[in-house]
Amino acid sequence: MKTKIFFRRLKPVLVLVLAYSFALTAAAQNYYPADVGNTWVLEDAKERRTYSLEGPETFQGTEVITLKIEIEELDTGDLIDTDKYFLTVGSEDIKLHGTILQEADIGVVTADFPTPATFFPLNLTLGDKWQIVADAKIKSNFGLTIDGKSTTNLEVVAFEDLETPAGTFQNCAKVELALTFSAGGFINVEATTYQWLAPDIGPVQYQNSEGLISKLVSSNLPTEPEEPDTTEEHTVSEQSPEEETTPEPLPYDVTGDGTVNILDLTFVASHFGESNAEADVNGDGIVNILDLVLITHNFSD
Repeated sequence: MKTKIFFRRLKPVLVLVLAYSFALTAAAQNYYPADVGNTWVLEDAKERRTYSLEGPETFQGTEVITLKIEIEELDTGDLIDTDKYFLTVGSEDIKLHGTILQEADIGVVTADFPTPATFFPLNLTLGDKWQIVADAKIKSNFGLTIDGKSTTNLEVVAFEDLETPAGTFQNCAKVELALTFSAGGFINVEATTYQWLAPDIGPVQYQNSEGLISKLVSSNLPTEPEEPDTTEEHTVSEQSPEEETTPEPLPYDVTGDGTVNILDLTFVASHFGESNAEADVNGDGIVNILDLVLITHNFSD
């Protein structure tokens, strides 16, 4: 008997945990939307950085999309560098298969990844760390080919709200990129840069190794919430003062406190498996996981 009572009390708690886990998974945000055609333009006082996703194309026998980053001088319009990253997009991260980096002062640096490396996870959390290690080749401006090695350590070091010419972005992931590069016994480079990524938008700010910050000025992704349409004519219905001030019932607010929150989820979970009309929010005759999902998806902001 005691065992039955224990499990009866425990069941709503287990269901509640399951529903919360589902809600957190559904709320995960994509910090690098990698759809072909997406573009981002960032500018500082001297340069314009244009990110664009192109393709698909074939790289080393694999169908990939190409992230192209072009850097040009604002004063002259001269193209300084063009970098290409060959990528595939999975359910959890973007994989890097190869790079072609055109460095004006050095030449062309290439790297292939027989085992694809993580370029960026789609969902970022504070403290996330990953590493990109590559054997690279430099074809110098003088025609020499030099073998090199590159290691980039990436870490999500903060979440910040940013203001840019393209809009204001909240909860942006600040990613530190610490690069070490050596080649030929005489080229040794260490540089730390920062990339800020906004949820469901992507790159919105970049800081180079000299501390110069580029901010997003335009993108094909929606960067500001749509303004409500105020041009439509509205007719005012005749209502009594009491009717005008009485709010409409909020769907899924089973506790009736004016908001959909953990209390509603707890109430529904406590009647799991029963035919309780108040807790059966989808009306299928039984309180089950579908009712819990509806509650979690409609949590009030």
